[in-house]
Amino acid sequence: MKETRYSDAGVDISAANEAKKRITSAVRATHGPQVLGGIGGFGGLFATDDFPPDPVLVSSIDGVGTKLKIAFLLDRHNTVGEDIVNHCVNDILVQGARPLFFLDYLATGKLEPGIVESVVEGIARACRLNSCALLGGETAEMPGFYQPGEYDLAGTIVGVVGRESILTGEAVSRGDVLLGLASSGLHTNGYSLARKVLLEMNRLPLGEVHPDLGYPLGEELLKPHRSYAPSILPLVERKVIRGMVHLTGGGFGGNIPRVVPEHYSAVIHRRTWEVLPIFDLIARLGNVPEDEMYSTFNMGIGLIVIVSEEDAAAAEEELRAAGETVYRIGHVEERGPDKDPVIFTGD
Repeated sequence: MKETRYSDAGVDISAANEAKKRITSAVRATHGPQVLGGIGGFGGLFATDDFPPDPVLVSSIDGVGTKLKIAFLLDRHNTVGEDIVNHCVNDILVQGARPLFFLDYLATGKLEPGIVESVVEGIARACRLNSCALLGGETAEMPGFYQPGEYDLAGTIVGVVGRESILTGEAVSRGDVLLGLASSGLHTNGYSLARKVLLEMNRLPLGEVHPDLGYPLGEELLKPHRSYAPSILPLVERKVIRGMVHLTGGGFGGNIPRVVPEHYSAVIHRRTWEVLPIFDLIARLGNVPEDEMYSTFNMGIGLIVIVSEEDAAAAEEELRAAGETVYRIGHVEERGPDKDPVIFTGD
């Protein structure tokens, strides 16, 4: 009988070794003095020397979702790594945490070292931007589990915040101002609806310049999810911010109540910022109702920062100086009987 080897089952260990070799320098470039033991151990080691007093660890896990389908169609894999890191960074940022380290998981049916290298280079690039170590990861080859040319990508982040500096939303008060920071586009949410409208219903080509955008649709749909940590953390450290909302799945109505206390409503002035052309395009071509758009997409606002009225002008100025596009999009008021937690005005 012929010998049976792992490669006969579709798993190529040599490809895995080649992928590891290709990503080593990108991973090492994210390591600072807190990372101990180098690359290749069974677990990553991270020293706690520079933790704040009474430190609390904050963690989050997420995936890129069906945005990956766009990467597969375009065979472009160098931005989805940024998506997963920046999404996770923002998720812990809203609680006041600075990122410490990130762990990634990439699973595929047939391992392609070039694709792995491209994905991990994007992860490492975002880690460097966020002063975050890429501490470890897993690349799994599972023949027959994924369609040819496809993979899944997920990641876990761990950050730290001093107990007294945790942002819970409890400090939010009547009269506080909501500052909206511009998104780059869809970020990583709503892609199932976007793909249905743009690619299935209207069969728009990804590679051609769309007149509403001024550049190819595929370029728009692969714009990386933005990280707001470099701009926001200085304000967090000075305790200027009372609460933050990362506008992800669920849009405005699904995320604002996670931060604003139950006895308050967030009043959103809908016409105070620029809704990006991609959202207008989806709404028009799909006949998507406005309330559905605002409960699915970020509509051009990636992060909401809640500050007191007296701190609002200075916070706006500092955020603009840091390169952010900032809009005053609303305020906090007492929540009356039968009032919703999120109220839209300016229709």
